[in-house]
Amino acid sequence: MKEVLSAPPSAIVQSETKRTRELFDRFVVPSYSRFDLVFERGEGSYVWDIDGKRYLDLAGGIAVCSLGHAHSEITKALTDQSEKLIHVSNLYYTEAQGRLAKRIVERIAPGRVFFCNSGAEANEGLFKLTRKFGQEQDRYEIITTTDSFHGRTLAGIAATGQEKIKKGFAPEVAGFSQVPFNDVEAMRRAITKSTAAILVEPVQGESGITIAMPEYLMGLRKLCDEHNLLLLFDEVQAGHFRTGEFQSWQRILGNNKLLPDGVSMAKSLGGGFPIGAFWVREKFANILSAGSHASTFGGTPLACAVALRIFEVIERENLAANARETGDFILGRLKKLQGKFPNVLKAVRGLGLMIGIEFQPAFKAIDLVKELNNRAVLTVPAGLSVIRLLPALNLSRSEAEEGLQIIEKLVVDLSNQK
Repeated sequence: MKEVLSAPPSAIVQSETKRTRELFDRFVVPSYSRFDLVFERGEGSYVWDIDGKRYLDLAGGIAVCSLGHAHSEITKALTDQSEKLIHVSNLYYTEAQGRLAKRIVERIAPGRVFFCNSGAEANEGLFKLTRKFGQEQDRYEIITTTDSFHGRTLAGIAATGQEKIKKGFAPEVAGFSQVPFNDVEAMRRAITKSTAAILVEPVQGESGITIAMPEYLMGLRKLCDEHNLLLLFDEVQAGHFRTGEFQSWQRILGNNKLLPDGVSMAKSLGGGFPIGAFWVREKFANILSAGSHASTFGGTPLACAVALRIFEVIERENLAANARETGDFILGRLKKLQGKFPNVLKAVRGLGLMIGIEFQPAFKAIDLVKELNNRAVLTVPAGLSVIRLLPALNLSRSEAEEGLQIIEKLVVDLSNQK
C-alpha cells in the first residue's frame, strides 16, 4: 500500500510514547504486536491519547466495551458495590451472582450458568462439560471448524482452526479436529465413535466475520440429536446483543426455537470489567457437580453488579434495536461503497454491530488499521485483508456517520493510487 499517511505525531507525543514503550520493552512479556498509541482516557465512543488527540473507537476493546468508555452507570455500579462487598469465595452465596444467572437463563432457556473471568475460561468449562458427558462411553472428542477461534489456553488453541494460533505449542491437546465451516456434510463425515460434541461460532469473528447459514445451525442440531452429541456455541465475541439479539444464533435463526446445549460468553457481558460465563441446558446442568469445576474470581459480587447494570442499560435504552438499526445503516453504506470501488473492497458482511470489511488482497489489514489510526479511527484487523468494526452498542448515528466518512475517504485514496 502506498503512503497515504497524515501528519506525524508531535515530538512531545513521540517522546511520551517512546517512554511508555520502553517500560513495556523492559517489564512486559512481548506477546502482543501493539500499535504505537498510548491512550489516557475515554468517554462514550471516543478515546484520547496522551497528546489529547481524540479517536473514534469502532474497535470497542475487541467487542468488549458494550456501553463505550467511562459510562456513568458502570462507574456507579462499581463504586456502590465496592463499598459493600468486592469478593468472597464461591464457598458462599451472593445475591448478585444468582440474579445475573437468572437474567442469562431468561434470555436463553431453562438451564444453569457457571461464571469465570474470560471467554477462554468459558470455553474450557465447555470442554470439561464434554469430557464428563462422554466419559462413560469413552467419548471425548470435539469437532470444531476451520478459521475458528476459541481462546489461547492449550485446549483453546487445539480447538481453534487456525494454524498460526497453534504454531509453537505442540504437542496439541488431544481430542479436537476441524472441518470446513458452514458444511453439515463435512461435520457428519467427521463424527466417530469417540465424538462427544460439536463446537462452532455462529459468527466467526477473528477470521473476518463469517456468518453461519440458518440451515447449517439447524443441521448441526439434527446431527447432535441423531448421534447423542452436545451442540456447543461459542458466543464470546458475537454474543450479548452485539448482533441485535442476545446471542448471535438467535439473530441468525429468528423465530426458529433451536437450542444449543451449552453457550460460552464473555467480552460485552462485563463492558470492560473481566467476566465470562457459560450456560448449560437444564438437561445437562448437573454434569459438572460439586468439586468438578471452579474459579476463584468467577462471579464475584463486583463483576456481577457491573454485568447486571449493563443488562439494565441495554434493555432500558433498547440497545439491541440500536445495534440492528445502526449496523444496517453502516452495512448499507459500506455495500454501496464496495459496489463503487470493487478494485479496493472485495466484500462487506456482518450482523448488527459486528461488521467485516474485506479489502482486495493487495491491501493488508494491519496497514489499513494503522492508517485509520492515523486518521483518528480505531478498528480491528482480522485475517490478512479484513478490518472489523465492533463498536459500543450505544454508538449514535452521527458517530457512525463520522466513522463512515473517514473510511470512505480512505477507500477513495486507495482507489486513486491504483
